[in-house]
Amino acid sequence: MKQFFKDFREFALQGNALNLAIGVVIGGAFGKIVSSFVSDIITPLLGLVTGGVDFSGLFYNLSSTPVENLAKAQESGIPVLAYGMFIQNVIDFLITAFAIFIALRSMMRFKKKEEEAPAKPARLCPYCKSEIADDATRCPHCTSEL
Repeated sequence: MKQFFKDFREFALQGNALNLAIGVVIGGAFGKIVSSFVSDIITPLLGLVTGGVDFSGLFYNLSSTPVENLAKAQESGIPVLAYGMFIQNVIDFLITAFAIFIALRSMMRFKKKEEEAPAKPARLCPYCKSEIADDATRCPHCTSEL
């Protein structure tokens, strides 16, 4: 049993596991921010542009019982297709994907600049022109003294 907890502790404290846990927590918080941005800012603006349509309230009644709005239909247990929520979730996904794309693209730009740093030119053997280590006293290819 002691070995089990020791193995678990080693697993939980590995760098990858901690990075994953941090990523999940930050991702959850980021998701809440994006969801709020979509539902509180983007959706009302789209509603304004489309003539006051509230996407979250759009639904298709699957029964013959007439109902005024989605909340009353759900309260009464009437089957409905809440396609407005689907539209809102698609918009939410697209904005989240775009934000992640922008963040990753900017990070890759910084990484690319680090990779593009000029490399020190390799030392060449004056006899055989093969690449050799900076501190070599003999060429490993032609065995010439340097």
